[in-house]
Order: sequence, then structure tokens, then C-alpha cells
Amino acid sequence: MNPRTKSQDIRDLSQNDIRELVAELGQPAFRAKQLIEWVFEKNVCSFDDMTNIPKAFREQLKEAFAFDTPTELTKQVSKDGSRKYLLEYHDGVSVETVGMPRRNKLSVCVSTQAGCGMGCAFCATGLNGLKRSLTAQEIVDQVLHVSNDFGERATSVVFMGQGEPMDNLDNVLRATEILTADYGWAWSPKRITVSSVGVKNKLKRFLEESDCHVAISMHDPIPSERAELMPAERGMGIEQVVELLRNYDFSHQRRLSFEYIVFKGVNDSMQHAKAIIKLVKGLDCRFNLIRFHQIPDIPLQGVDDEKMEQFRDYLTQHLSLIHISEP
Repeated sequence: MNPRTKSQDIRDLSQNDIRELVAELGQPAFRAKQLIEWVFEKNVCSFDDMTNIPKAFREQLKEAFAFDTPTELTKQVSKDGSRKYLLEYHDGVSVETVGMPRRNKLSVCVSTQAGCGMGCAFCATGLNGLKRSLTAQEIVDQVLHVSNDFGERATSVVFMGQGEPMDNLDNVLRATEILTADYGWAWSPKRITVSSVGVKNKLKRFLEESDCHVAISMHDPIPSERAELMPAERGMGIEQVVELLRNYDFSHQRRLSFEYIVFKGVNDSMQHAKAIIKLVKGLDCRFNLIRFHQIPDIPLQGVDDEKMEQFRDYLTQHLSLIHISEP
């Protein structure tokens, strides 16, 4: 399939960029406010929908800008009502995003990159490496696409799809700004969770500049073993990650969680459970145990229910919030 021609997407402009654009085109200043509302709050995808903006100005905008929304290639619907989409962008790269309806709420799992450069041993996305990072608007467009398909506004977002969010931090912060700012979706940051393996310097910056929830991909508490599963351990080890996290307050509204996929014979022993408890002792955190299902060309295997429950029960004796989820 040939890539589509891309014009500059007006939604990639900042508020200040739009104000400068309006001034350059000789329009009154209040047009900038109108344009910002249409683009970021009302989320229109056509200049023709901007009914309070003069037609001549709209035609000027059409000549220079576009709304380059993604194309849906496939959609899979699960028994629980979740929908997984494969979305294609202007240059032919595609990403997966998932809509998850739960009790009159709609959560969206977004990707931040096409492909991934982290090289985790258990991840199919990383087998083909990183193609490119997504722009902030390309991330937000996933939320819009899911909302439009369900016919209802999404209520929360998790940055846990393809890619490492800290490896695309500027665009991730910009996307969360659009979702939380008064000029945008006006969400509370507590409706957003951003996941990371832990990227040196980037994670600290995210913790300083964002109030969103944090989810750390641990998957093994023993550094030498984690490095075999996750090469990122060699850049910023899990012990360094936890040490950094201890500098922040997660005892109130902001939540910290750890993600842990349980692999048969790899990270499922009592030695691992004890190492987890020792590592996170004293932290206000949640622990999310995740089942692993076989992936072609990846030799790792998941554990059976009995093993999963034993592992969970041991952790539950020492940690207050444990949850088992399906991948």
C-alpha cells in the first residue's frame, strides 16, 4: 500500500503557533481562540465544521493544513467487548490500539511508537525494531478513533501499547497536555497511566513534569535476569528505577504500579517473590500480575492457574494491592 500524501496537520501546532498563524494571516486575535477550541476541545476533523469561522479564512487554512487522521485497517472484537484496531498513518506505518469498555466506562490503550527499540525478549512488537515515534496528535488520534467507533467519549487512557513512552517523551507529554489542558479535553491527570521500562533521565523528567499515574514494567526483580528479558536494564536498572521512585509521593491521588508478566521457570519462583517484596518494601504501590500466552517465535511460556495463584497469594501476604490480569 502506497503512503498517503501528508500536509501539515494543524493539530500539531501549539496554542502559540496558532496565535502567530492567525496574526500572520491578518485575522483578529479572537479567531485563534475559536480555532483552538475547534481543534483541541471539540476535536473536529474538517475545517468546514468550524461554523463560526469565516469561509474565506477556512479556505486559507485548507490550503496550508490538513487533518491527517489514521485509517483503520482491521478491527477485532473480543467476547468481553474489547476492540483491537490496527491503524495506519500517512506514511504507511501502522500501530495497534485497544478500546476496553468496563461498567459504563471506556479505557483506551494507546501506542506511542510504530515498533519498539527496547528489544524485550517477550514482546512481538520489538522483533522488527523501531520504525518511528508518533507525534502527539497521532497518539491522541487513537483515543479519538476508539471514542468515535464506540460512539462515546473515552474516560481514561493507558500508554501501554507499542513502543516505550519515555523514548518519545516530548510527544507523550504533549499528548497528555492535550488530554488534560483546559483548552483540550480537560481531564484530570489521574485518568491517564503512562508505562515505562525505565529510561535514564527520561523517567525522572516525566515524574517532574507530569502528574499522571506511573506503571513500571518490572517482569523480574533480579537485575542479571531482568537484563536477559529486558536489555533496558543495562541502561537504567530496576534498582535505580525504584530508588528514583522513592523520591516521589504516591500515597495520595497519584498512583504507582508495577507490571509483572509471569513466565514459567523464569521469574515465577519464591525467590523472585521474596526479591519483589524486598525491592519495593515501603513504597505505596500496586502490583499487577499478568498472564503470558504463547507468541510465535518467542520461546517463553506462561504458568498455569495454580502457580499463578500461589505466586499471587505469597505476594498478597506482604503487599496490599495485587491484581491478576489477562494480557
